[in-house]
Amino acid sequence: MEVKGLGVVPERSQLRQRLLSAAVFIPILLAFIWVGNPWFCLLVAAVAVLGSLELFRMATYGGWQPSVVLGVAFTLFFIADAYFAQPRATEILIPTAVALPLLWLLLRSRGEKTLANWLWTVGGIFYIGWMLGHFIPLRELEQGRDWVILALFATFAADSGAYLIGRAWGRHSMVPKISPGKTWEGTFAGIIAGIAAAVALNAILGLPVSYWQVSILGFLIAALAFVGDLVESMLKRSTGVKDSGRLIPGHGGILDRLDSVVFTVVLVYYYVVWVIM
Repeated sequence: MEVKGLGVVPERSQLRQRLLSAAVFIPILLAFIWVGNPWFCLLVAAVAVLGSLELFRMATYGGWQPSVVLGVAFTLFFIADAYFAQPRATEILIPTAVALPLLWLLLRSRGEKTLANWLWTVGGIFYIGWMLGHFIPLRELEQGRDWVILALFATFAADSGAYLIGRAWGRHSMVPKISPGKTWEGTFAGIIAGIAAAVALNAILGLPVSYWQVSILGFLIAALAFVGDLVESMLKRSTGVKDSGRLIPGHGGILDRLDSVVFTVVLVYYYVVWVIM
């Protein structure tokens, strides 16, 4: 199967690129988190649009034709809905986001891929728009700034731990048919890193969470980060691409960095609302 995207980058060079990207983007990210909404909402919206475009472009590489315009538009509607928090609007938005792309594709499409095109469109809307939209109410919670930081950086720690240990000492593949690079050693390291980061961030930020609660949260963050990474690996494998884009040196595209975060932000939001508060 032909693999499109970036060429093979030497591991040392790729690690250097990752560190440089982190040095550039992390201060910007922290600045938007610090100032809060509406600026933080605008950042989430911009990232969601870029992620959606990458996802739909991947679909076209695989031979599908999702409705890019409707997909991106509804992604933004979900971000706006999260910001304005109007329950009645949400009740209308969800069925409309499901039905309108189907109607549009039925009228426009020719052939047997109409259903698949609709699934890509609606899946992209909820995968990017609905899930990423949880950052907005999370930031609005009491100590929301700190919760956003914990959600992001515990996820980054889990990803980095799994990547570094997996590259250095990973020998036993977990899911070779989906993602040959995923190893048991790397996954275990990612879980340890996620728990350690959550505990450390809890102590630094002074969040109202007990040791065992934040340890459980760190474990769940690391587990869902792995699931998110695996989901994107499945998407890339099904469409024949290596990276979702080229925007972030050393990482690939926005979606290559969002794959874990889209799952963990949903987890952290509901964990805080249902368990902590």
